[in-house]
Amino acid sequence: MATFKDIYKYIKKYNNIVIARHLRVDPDAQASSLALKELILNTFNNKNVYAVGISASKFKYMGALNKLPEDLSNTLLIVLDTPDLKRVDIDCEINSFSYTIKIDHHPFVEEFCDLEYIDDDASSTCEIILDMAYETKMKLNEESAKLLFQGIVSDTNRFTTINTTAKTFNLVHKLINDTKINFVSLYNDLYRRPLTEVRIQGYIAQNMTVTENGLGYIKIDDDIIKEFGVDAASPGNMINNFNYIDEIMAWAFVSHDVKNDIYRITIRSRGPIINSVASNYNGGGHQLASGARVKTMEEVDSLLEDLDFECKKFRGEEDENKQC
Repeated sequence: MATFKDIYKYIKKYNNIVIARHLRVDPDAQASSLALKELILNTFNNKNVYAVGISASKFKYMGALNKLPEDLSNTLLIVLDTPDLKRVDIDCEINSFSYTIKIDHHPFVEEFCDLEYIDDDASSTCEIILDMAYETKMKLNEESAKLLFQGIVSDTNRFTTINTTAKTFNLVHKLINDTKINFVSLYNDLYRRPLTEVRIQGYIAQNMTVTENGLGYIKIDDDIIKEFGVDAASPGNMINNFNYIDEIMAWAFVSHDVKNDIYRITIRSRGPIINSVASNYNGGGHQLASGARVKTMEEVDSLLEDLDFECKKFRGEEDENKQC
């Protein structure tokens, strides 16, 4: 596997660098891309660095993205937070670049870059970038520090996920101590949301189906999306707010994206392994946090059945352990 020293060597070598991340951007992907750009420019002020991808208005507080440069000759591509090639959010072929590097914290899916650094024990890609900054000669500044903090907080759901480790806390402590960022204020941008989303969250709580095996799910059609004045991605944005419900072991929100003619399924779990299910439905992710996209309601129902089975199997394993 690649080392931070290897990655730093190629960053130092290339004057033109493009940073990409996955489709349907989340805070960790956005923050790690923009933070790495800041780190490179703060360390090497003579480089051209482009953080690219489809923008999302809800993350505009993190900073602006760039357009992909027309000339990709002698250009390094760094792909962040993306385990497989089909999910890379970039408007060109990956072999257009002179050299490619992947940095990711998801479980391995496929090798598609020349150099790959994967740490699926890390809480987030932002944690890896922060670790790399401290292990190399890259220079943190206030802007990169704020972005890295926000990415880590978001992907750990405020330091509550299973991948939050002592190393995570040590790195964040060092970051705050070294840069003196006002980290309390950074939560405001991450967790502020419109009243429309709060109201549809209430609708979800009132109308969620819960199976006897502990799967909670809801299907939100286009009429509900329009009634509450949100977009198809909004239900997925609040899925972490449904953790710690006694009767639910795993939960899935399904919304119909009419524009792209797909069903988006966002899935979370407090025990059952869900990424193996999601990978069968054009998706994937972490063991307890995954997503999928399918074309038909029949596929949605099949996915929900598979998730329900995983809940049943997990409860059976729990009961066996209690008897032992």
